Amino acid sequence: MNIFKSIFTFYLDGFKSMKLGRKLWLIVAIKLFIIFAVIKLLFFPNILEENFKSDKERSEYILKQLTKGR
Repeated sequence: MNIFKSIFTFYLDGFKSMKLGRKLWLIVAIKLFIIFAVIKLLFFPNILEENFKSDKERSEYILKQLTKGR
């Protein structure tokens, strides 16, 4: 357990003393947000919401797709 604490404090001290690294991590976080949030909205529409009007219809469709034979 002590080794995990020492590793954690090592990285924590390293991240606290970074100046350029904080800016780079901010850039990485912004890029990840763009990739996962914006791209998802643009290229992956909610097909179940478009094709079915109620939650019951959606759940029946999903159940049918999961239980149909292959």
